Amino acid sequence: MKIVKKIIAVFLALIVLLLVVALFIPKDYTVSVSTTINAPKGKVFDYVKLIKNQEKYSVWVMQDPNVGMNYEGTDGTVGFKASWNSKDDNVGEGSQQIAKITDDRIDVDLHFVRPMEGEAKAATFVEAVSGNQTKVTNEFYGHSDYPMNLMSLIGKKFITDAQTQNLANLKKILEK
Repeated sequence: MKIVKKIIAVFLALIVLLLVVALFIPKDYTVSVSTTINAPKGKVFDYVKLIKNQEKYSVWVMQDPNVGMNYEGTDGTVGFKASWNSKDDNVGEGSQQIAKITDDRIDVDLHFVRPMEGEAKAATFVEAVSGNQTKVTNEFYGHSDYPMNLMSLIGKKFITDAQTQNLANLKKILEK
């Protein structure tokens, strides 16, 4: 019986420790990943502003070849909406909509339905490094309420890895 009480005490202490740690973890977070592509800024931006092109370089879309995609509006313009629905919970169900677009930035609003419901924002920036080199930065802006903000530590790593691979795939496509 003493062993059971000790196990329960350790388990409760661990939960309390995690809840205290979560008090010090920000609720809002940003994941930012960049790469340099050997192509002119105009060519790069004209490609990344088209959401449909993500089918060729996004690890999330490419993870399920049978993902159902639906598009509304004119791609590359404010208001364009891409929705996805996959039986694979790693891909899930949701949508992204272009919220703002300038000469060097595209902002999207993300809505997740499954596997977890939520909202987020993301942006892609392009910056000319030289006439034939462009720095591309993907940013993801997330929010997690307490105590779920503790999970953002894992989520940030997952998003960073995926965004890094997305940019590697994009680089390969645009440098052909």
